[in-house]
Amino acid sequence: MTGKVICIGLGPGDPELLSLRALRRLQSARVVAYFRKAGRPGQARRMVEGLIPAGAEEWPMEYPVTTEIPLADPAYAATLAPFYDHWAARLHAACRTGDVVVLCEGDPFLYGSFMHLHSRLPHEAVEVVPGIPGMAGCWTATGLPITWGDDVLTVLPATLPEPELTRRIADTDALVVMKIGRNLDKLRRALAAAGRLADAWLVEHGTMPAERVCRLAEVAGPVPYFSIVLLHGKGRRP
Repeated sequence: MTGKVICIGLGPGDPELLSLRALRRLQSARVVAYFRKAGRPGQARRMVEGLIPAGAEEWPMEYPVTTEIPLADPAYAATLAPFYDHWAARLHAACRTGDVVVLCEGDPFLYGSFMHLHSRLPHEAVEVVPGIPGMAGCWTATGLPITWGDDVLTVLPATLPEPELTRRIADTDALVVMKIGRNLDKLRRALAAAGRLADAWLVEHGTMPAERVCRLAEVAGPVPYFSIVLLHGKGRRP
């Protein structure tokens, strides 16, 4: 092997929040791979528009399934596993002639799809460049600190069962909820049951041109995929 699979964290969305290391890796890339839904340009690809060097090959990795099959259905994992197997093998093979760059929104090791490739690749063949997590861009967009003093911060996927969401929401000081999508109504009920709906903030497309920041209680309709719900801590202060 003469190269590595280099996954670069792109940060929350604003290209100016790319790290210098990520930018250097991208601008020297000969192959750039990125995940996307079939028929879509892909959010990661949009985030680096104008930054990919001329002549670099682009390899869109199109998911065979996204929300068409419930997560709990065994068919979901059975469909995705061969997809990740295929792309891990292809990316690894490409390393024989040099580095391959993989794009990842936010940070690759925080709910990123790249972790499923990472677990299939030899450790010595991989380099991961961390990125600013999307949640950091979102809580900054509210203009309020997410934690104070000894506040406990909890990160939850909204895909959890409603009773579990309610329990964990009630048991934390500060909160980040990701993977909202079709789970918005369930999340809203859980926040209300925990007595914290009035304090919840919704940030859509944080740091991106379409950014929207509002109280969750003011939102009636569906929310886009790139949405995060926040509860700010109110802990110890000098």
